[in-house]
This record gives sequence, structure tokens and C-alpha cells, in this order.
Amino acid sequence: MTLVQMQPHPAPTDALSSRAHRTAHDVMEAAGPQVYDDMTVEVALAVMAGSLTDHLLLCDEDGLCTGLITRAELCAVRDGAAYTDRIRLRDVLGDRGPFASPMTAVAEAEQAMRYCKLTALPVVDEHGTALGVLALVR
Repeated sequence: MTLVQMQPHPAPTDALSSRAHRTAHDVMEAAGPQVYDDMTVEVALAVMAGSLTDHLLLCDEDGLCTGLITRAELCAVRDGAAYTDRIRLRDVLGDRGPFASPMTAVAEAEQAMRYCKLTALPVVDEHGTALGVLALVR
């Protein structure tokens, strides 16, 4: 698996900016759809289908990123025996995070994603605002 670069960035101009020194900011995708964590699972799946994405960034009532949820996670919840149409995304997400800083080294982010078995990782600034997403491709 390798990280995907969805937005073009200028080519490195010096040896210090080589691939080995790239940061999350250099390779992140645009943040994509962001929804409030009080949304229901069914509505979130509809948003994903409408936006042709496999993940959503979740925000709290203050607009701060609380995490990321994937289509696979939502489908597993929907197909579970305890599912009701009242289950909110915040009930599914659990603990906040993990997140990457824009200055996180790409190699460090890849390692963390593989360790946590994540396909996507939110990149947030020091205030908790979503800046983008790192995504692994198989």
C-alpha cells in the first residue's frame, strides 16, 4: 500500500525536499464531505453515495473534526443485530482520532495507518479543523 497524492503539488526544488522528507500536507487529499456527528447512519450512507466517496469527516457542534468514518464501518453497523434508524455517527465513532498534523512525516503516517488498519486518516490543524485526508491505496 502507498499513499495517494490527489492534488498536484510543485516538484521539490532541493535535496531536502525529497520524497523521504515529505509531510502529510504534501500528499493529502482535499478534506471532502464533512458532516456533523449527530447525523444518522442511513443519512450518512446517502451522503456518501451522493458524493461518490468512501469516507466522511465528522465534526462536532463547534465544527471541529472528531474523526473519520468509512462506508465499510457504516455498513457493518447497519447490518448488525443492534441497529436502529436512530443510531448517530457519534455513537458509532467512539473515541476521537487518530489524526495527523500537516507536518507529520509521510512515512510515519503510513506506518500508523497500517498499524491501526486504517484506509484514511484526517489531517487537522492545531485547532482541530480538518485540512485534508491521507488515503492508502492497495
